Amino acid sequence: MPTSSFAQSSAPYNPDGNGDGLITVIDLQDFLSTYGLAFEATSTEWSCGEAITYAGVGYSTVQIGDQCWFAENLRTTTYLNGDAIPQNLSADWSSTTSGAMAFYNNDLTSQVAYGGLYNWYAVDDARGLCPSGWHVPTDGEWTVMTDFLGGESVAGGQMKATYGWNNGGNGTNSSGFSGLPGGYRYDDGDFDGAGYVGSWWSSSPDGSNDWYRTLNSFNEYVFRFDDYPRSGFSVRCVRDAE
Repeated sequence: MPTSSFAQSSAPYNPDGNGDGLITVIDLQDFLSTYGLAFEATSTEWSCGEAITYAGVGYSTVQIGDQCWFAENLRTTTYLNGDAIPQNLSADWSSTTSGAMAFYNNDLTSQVAYGGLYNWYAVDDARGLCPSGWHVPTDGEWTVMTDFLGGESVAGGQMKATYGWNNGGNGTNSSGFSGLPGGYRYDDGDFDGAGYVGSWWSSSPDGSNDWYRTLNSFNEYVFRFDDYPRSGFSVRCVRDAE
């Protein structure tokens, strides 16, 4: 049977390897190095529920069923590769067929609470809106989440934050989704709905339109609609399946 290098050594083992009068981790490292054993620092892998930093911004995350979601709206002004997403389009918003985004009413102070409003061309851009390992949820992935929360007729109350919704429309946020009413931007460029409506794109087309989900201040429903790709809605990211 092979004998360990520790057993072969004839030198007596001194636990205070560096002779400083203290027995510390440094002495343990010296011991492992002396007797041919590799020392590896313990590393902790990221797990859902911990924050993630993307494009210089920290985002909270939440586990909902088997899915891991951003718990706040995306507010990046660049694609994953670092290219800028065009902002603050006025008349061009209604005619563009390329990715674009804006903050509600073009007011930068709205970005922390509500995040950005992106047209669907930005969602569909091959350069990617979400960080590596994440993506904009498909229509089916939205359905998986709302089904887990009991179905579209009740899931909205669990997804809405406990503050910020007008007309007494706050939710319980029992899901941790923390949905806020960030409003939307019409395909003609006008803004509307802040305080009353929150809408989030899916990555799934529906003919010439595209699927999204909406919460409102008046009930607990999650509505599934489609709309023009030039409309501006909020975006959440969901972690890639492992």
